[in-house]
This record gives sequence, structure tokens and C-alpha cells, in this order.
Amino acid sequence: MRTILVPFCDDDLAETALNTALVIAKRYNSYIEGLHAWRTPQIIAGEGVVFPSESLTRLAEEGQQFAKRARERFNKIMNDKGIPFRDVATYADEVTCGWREGEGIEAEIVGDYGRLFDMIVLGRTTQGTTADWKTTVEAGLFESGRPIMIAGATVPSVLGKHCVIGWNGATETSLTIAMLMPMLRDAETITVLTIEGGTVMGPTGDQVAAHLRRNGLNATAMTRPTAGNSVGEAMIAVTGELGADLLIKGAFTNSRLRQMIFGGATRDVIEKSTMPVILAH
Repeated sequence: MRTILVPFCDDDLAETALNTALVIAKRYNSYIEGLHAWRTPQIIAGEGVVFPSESLTRLAEEGQQFAKRARERFNKIMNDKGIPFRDVATYADEVTCGWREGEGIEAEIVGDYGRLFDMIVLGRTTQGTTADWKTTVEAGLFESGRPIMIAGATVPSVLGKHCVIGWNGATETSLTIAMLMPMLRDAETITVLTIEGGTVMGPTGDQVAAHLRRNGLNATAMTRPTAGNSVGEAMIAVTGELGADLLIKGAFTNSRLRQMIFGGATRDVIEKSTMPVILAH
């Protein structure tokens, strides 16, 4: 996890996401890049209606002001922590950082540009000119091909010490495990959690745990009922009961459209978890 992208704006939730990314970065001497995209509203005037150019200029300037405040906040956090600004290509045996900003749609930029990074870390923020955070999460999942961490409500003191893998037998979760092996190797405890009624045809949780143990990891398997909750809600609840600090899950085993209409475990985890969650598709 040597390169981490953090979409960032001037609010406390984005700062929590950045500080969560720093917990990871300090373990791997990572490069963290803050990203801010502003989108000038598109004005569609009716026939014969002229929209004043001054208003368009003002809207553009407001977007740039949002970016300026985000950049200043990012810089202050990094300067206060003594983290130097470096080019991504400059190898350093310490945490380093960089900044990128520009006009565009945040979700599209994260989906495309995020392909360069080992991980993308997001907060649940809707402030400033950023897109809805769930739109950015989905774009990152479907377009970047990289794991997405959604930061929790607070900055964790430890991250990845006890990992819960929400296992459902699916390809997406298998891929997520493979992508996160660097973090899993550093975990003290791994629980492979299966929720009854939330699986597809595939290997069992016991088989997954056995293969992880063959890789030298301290992994055990557990199956729990939904206890009246949805599969995603049960996954969140059990992870909390275990005292784990990170939930890992494959995203959108069912189609995104189906989950939008009927709901699903991924959508519940995205919307309702208050602890850090890592997803991949």
C-alpha cells in the first residue's frame, strides 16, 4: 500500500479520511495524494434567455475558492505532522504527500486517475463542490479497479490489527482478499465471517480460512445468522461484537441496478457502517 489517493475537501469528514489514510501510510511509508475536483455548474438557458457572463465567472471563481480552502487545509495537516511534499516517483523511506486539483467531475476523475494507486480512501462527505460521496465510491469500485476504503466516523488508533472478511463465496470477495494480502499479512487476527443466507455458490468460509493459514496468517472461520437484520447489517453488527477494527468485503456481487432497487449487503455496508471498511469489485 505504497500509494494512496484521498479525495479531499474543506470539511471535518474529509480530514478524518485523510488521517485514517495516514494510519496506513505510516505502516508502509506511503505516498498520499490529496485530490480536489470542482465542477462549475452547467447553465442551460431557454431560448432567447441570456445568462450574464459575470455570473458564469463568479461560479467558476467559487469553485476555485473551494479548491483553495481544501488545499490550505490539506497543507496545514501535512505540515503540522511534518510530512514532506514529494513527487510520487521520488522514493522515500518515510511518509510523503502531494496535491492535485482541477475542474472536473470528482467521480470520473477518481474512477480514471485512481487506477494508478494502491488504495483510494474516502470520507462520507458532501460538502463543497464534491460529488455525492456514494457516487464517488461506486465510480472508484467499478472504474478504478482498486480497493476503496471508506473511513469510519473517527480516526482509528489501530487499523488492520483484527480484520473481518465478509465472505459470501463470490469472485469479488476472493479478488478483494488477493488485493489486500499486504495488509492481511500484517494482521494479528483474521476472522472469515459468513452470514447465513448471504452466500452464492463457492468455497466455504472454513476453506478460505484454511488457505489463509497456509499463507501463514492467523485466520479462523465463523458463521452467524442474520438475527433479524439484513445480511449487510448483520455483518456490521458481528464485526463490532468481535471488537475488530476493519471490515473487508467484495462489493456488488449482485448488480448495481439490482442493489439500487432491492438493496443489498454492499449498499448496507457503505451506508451504515461506522467503522473503516475496505471494498473492491
